[in-house]
Amino acid sequence: MPIEVEGLTYSYGGESAIADVSLRIADGEAVAVVGATGSGKTTLVQHFDALLKPQRGRVVVDGIDIGSKRANLREVRRRVGLVFQFPEYQLFEDTIAADIAFGPKNFGLEPRVEEAMTMVGLPTELASRSPFSLSGGQMRRVAIAGVLAMQPRHLVLDEPTAGLDPEGRDELLAQLLALHEQGTTLILVTHRMEEAARMDRVLVMSQGRLVADEAPRELFARGEQLQQWSLRAPDPARLMHLLGLDGAVLTVEEAVARILAGV
Repeated sequence: MPIEVEGLTYSYGGESAIADVSLRIADGEAVAVVGATGSGKTTLVQHFDALLKPQRGRVVVDGIDIGSKRANLREVRRRVGLVFQFPEYQLFEDTIAADIAFGPKNFGLEPRVEEAMTMVGLPTELASRSPFSLSGGQMRRVAIAGVLAMQPRHLVLDEPTAGLDPEGRDELLAQLLALHEQGTTLILVTHRMEEAARMDRVLVMSQGRLVADEAPRELFARGEQLQQWSLRAPDPARLMHLLGLDGAVLTVEEAVARILAGV
């Protein structure tokens, strides 16, 4: 079932964070949320798991209106897994297995630790290790595995690749896309347009408003309008422009094919 947002408005201390936002994310979609710092991206997605509740408007998750007094918010938070930026800072248990199992146990679920580790590409033999003995990228995978162990239908990640090296970013994004291919709704807040280009749709937030909701190829063809929103096209598309080659490209693979075709 979808996530539906109708006329959502939210303010902090009287200062508007998001205003009159409406959108629909279908079950199983992969959606990027982009925009400049302070545009309202994080405030928006924190409504999806009822961490925030609408001050005006409605947010309905799998048929549950989170603003209703009778809403089962515990069920919403089981269905929607929210991974904060730098989630490794939230690790606290002595072992990886215990950290991953913590959330499911609190929800009365079977802690499928090894299954969750496999989903994020962590060797299961690490389960008895301290999470603090791992690299930064591995620690982040442990934190994401802890959310996945609760078997959410929708996975929301706020800048999941921030601070990782290029190899770590590529590996983590590949694992997230693999989860999406298995049917998980993927909602990715990111400032990296190369990541947004891999999604089905891109939502653009600017000054608290949803100003675009388009497929990546359509969005990144906008040119000067992207600059108005403090965005830029993915690096492969910019390279094509510098080389004077026509054709909208979004990925390195597309760029290579286009360059070879132009030789």
